[in-house]
Amino acid sequence: MTERRLSRVQTAQAALIATIGYRLLATLGSTYRWRVDGYEHYDAIRARQQTPIFAFWHGRILPATYFWRDRDIVVMTSENFDGEWIARTIRRFGYGTARGSSSRGGRRALVQLRREVRQGTPAAFTLDGPRGPVRVAQPGAVWLARLTGSPLLPFHIEADRGWSLKNWDRSLVPRPFSQVAVAIGDPIMVGRTSSEAELETTRVTLERILRTLEERARDMLE
Repeated sequence: MTERRLSRVQTAQAALIATIGYRLLATLGSTYRWRVDGYEHYDAIRARQQTPIFAFWHGRILPATYFWRDRDIVVMTSENFDGEWIARTIRRFGYGTARGSSSRGGRRALVQLRREVRQGTPAAFTLDGPRGPVRVAQPGAVWLARLTGSPLLPFHIEADRGWSLKNWDRSLVPRPFSQVAVAIGDPIMVGRTSSEAELETTRVTLERILRTLEERARDMLE
């Protein structure tokens, strides 16, 4: 469906960008030295045969894509040109996609994510994406957790050396051979009968936890 909305030139461009992007990120990622704290939380979720919903900031997409690769995680990507090349890129890293965004197709994508999670496929949300405001959690991940009964799994990534892109979220690109810290927090359960006030409390809690995880990740690199 998405490709029919793009011209042939745009489709070819998206394919080229995805090829180049995959090779660059795969090459960079292969040089990283990872430090991970809290991975046991992910293991515990899987041991209980639960399906995690990963929750993190948009500015950490690049290192997160490499770290969590090949786990069949489904993510939401927009239906425009940028969403097309992003979808093509992350599929090469073993991700699935639900096409839609906050401005178009979001409800349809959320329905797909609910179906996928209920069938045992993990999902991931950039809490402040795709347009911000930066470091302000949107409610999508919390809604999905209520709809599915699956735990939210917050995490944050930092690097001892990296580039900060000049975009709205200051995306982190760790430099080659840098140390990259991944801090994973305790799972968060959202009751299926949670009120709107309780959902808002969880959303605010996620922001606080991610600030704490950012501090932990930075400490891991000292």
